Amino acid sequence: MAKSIEMICRRQRLLWWNRRARHEIHECRDRTASIGPGSILGFMTLRNEMSRLPHFFDHHRKLGVDHFLLVENNTHDDSREWLESQPDVSLWTTSASYKASRFGMNWLGWLQMRYGCGHWCLTLDADEIFVYPDYQDADLHKLTGWLGKRRIPMMGAMMLDLYPRGPLSSARLSQGQTPLDVLDWFDADGYTREYKSRYELISLRGGPRKRMFFTDEAELAPHLHKTPLIFWKRHYSYASSTHHALPILLNAGFFENNPAPTGLLLHTKFLGEVIDKSAEEKIRNQHFTHSENYLEYYDHVMADPVIWHEESVQLRPDTDFVSLGLMRRNEWHGVDHSETSVSQG
Repeated sequence: MAKSIEMICRRQRLLWWNRRARHEIHECRDRTASIGPGSILGFMTLRNEMSRLPHFFDHHRKLGVDHFLLVENNTHDDSREWLESQPDVSLWTTSASYKASRFGMNWLGWLQMRYGCGHWCLTLDADEIFVYPDYQDADLHKLTGWLGKRRIPMMGAMMLDLYPRGPLSSARLSQGQTPLDVLDWFDADGYTREYKSRYELISLRGGPRKRMFFTDEAELAPHLHKTPLIFWKRHYSYASSTHHALPILLNAGFFENNPAPTGLLLHTKFLGEVIDKSAEEKIRNQHFTHSENYLEYYDHVMADPVIWHEESVQLRPDTDFVSLGLMRRNEWHGVDHSETSVSQG
């Protein structure tokens, strides 16, 4: 009972912060009138991500996202102008503190509350590419129809860090290349699962960041579990990035008895520009709750390391992440075209 009361109070506080955050964001382009009853919505906060945006949008449009609701925060590259020109984008801007807004989640929380209710909402960072079993043949409308028919309100995905064969500085995009062309290696092993009782979820850790940068302080290694896809209701809120949400029923994505598939967020953080961005973020102090614990991490990245090792696996168009154990099919088969999209209700 005490835990239930704690979670209710926590969720009410988050919802209040989300409502208050509407005063911090300002409309640039509002095309939300084009959102239809069955539209799948994408949500994102971003800053200086022009190098990733064309591929990000191409991939997720093909996947089935119908409209994107974005908040840009202190951008000084060309991304704002590019986004304003996109017909399926509604854009807000803010100069408020990213850290004080719970790393952008308060801003997105208000937009999800205002526009996301009754829709499947995919919440991502610009350096995340969402994939799941059979995504090439069964788009998000097929997947969410399958989930909705079974009254499953969410789906989990693990972040999979991608990196180059050489030093980080070698991962520079040439004309016509996508981030996946230059970040084409990953760790297939070394991931751990741990049950966390407070939010009733499975915590995933591992990958090259733990292997390279947090060998002596594993508890500081980044959490890799996320719940990016949720059928949104007005009383829902993310509690810590998309790592966990409230109510806690939304955190069951990695449970063994969950019939839904799990996906991956192909994480393109380690483009060569990460070296300069790390130097900037070390000064800005906007990306971690306890930033003092991550100063050495920034130093490691700025040293331009080679993350690749002999057990690295190369990313290919036909890479079978299910066989590698990095995502699960469970009861989802993906190519049964008899399934149709239904409301979650």
